[in-house]
Amino acid sequence: MTTRTCQLYLISPLDVGGDFPARLEEALSAAPVAAFQFRVKDVDQHAAARLAEPLQAICAAHDTAFIVNDDMALAKRIGADGVHLGQGDGDPKEARRLLGPDAQIGITCHASRHLAMEAGEAGADYVAFGAFFPTTTKVVEHHADPEILNWWQGLFELPCVAIGGITPANADTLIAAGADFLAVSAAVWQHPDGPAAAVRLFAETLGPQRAR
Repeated sequence: MTTRTCQLYLISPLDVGGDFPARLEEALSAAPVAAFQFRVKDVDQHAAARLAEPLQAICAAHDTAFIVNDDMALAKRIGADGVHLGQGDGDPKEARRLLGPDAQIGITCHASRHLAMEAGEAGADYVAFGAFFPTTTKVVEHHADPEILNWWQGLFELPCVAIGGITPANADTLIAAGADFLAVSAAVWQHPDGPAAAVRLFAETLGPQRAR
């Protein structure tokens, strides 16, 4: 039995303009957050870099890793802590060459054991499984069972991320199954009491964790 601590991994909404920097500050001030993924679509790289700048500074102030979704070139340009790649977003080996040995490279593996093992062999720093629950953040084509987390933890040291419709109410199942990180978006940014309240609820759920 080893003690593995599950941590929170926030994913941005698609709109990170306006008052979003203040909302991110509120969220990261509420409780520890391991990582923040900058996920914007249909924005050119110059605009994306401008949007990222204040958010990256907020993350640095809170010791939260700043991860860019999909775009290796943007991650390189802004000096991000890492990049998260979907299955069609490029080769993790190319990302490693571009971003260097210290970059955090994550790979979406859906519900596939084969893709996860390939990602590990290609040098990924973490693999992401999901969606575990219904979600409004993106169209769900792959449904994962918590058992895949248990399987992964039984064989590999590489951290795994659970994603997809996760809330404080359903997170226990994934924590117990072996998730190292819970990746959440709507449950925080759309919480009726605001992002700080949501992060505090997750912190309570992630509280004292049993050895597993």
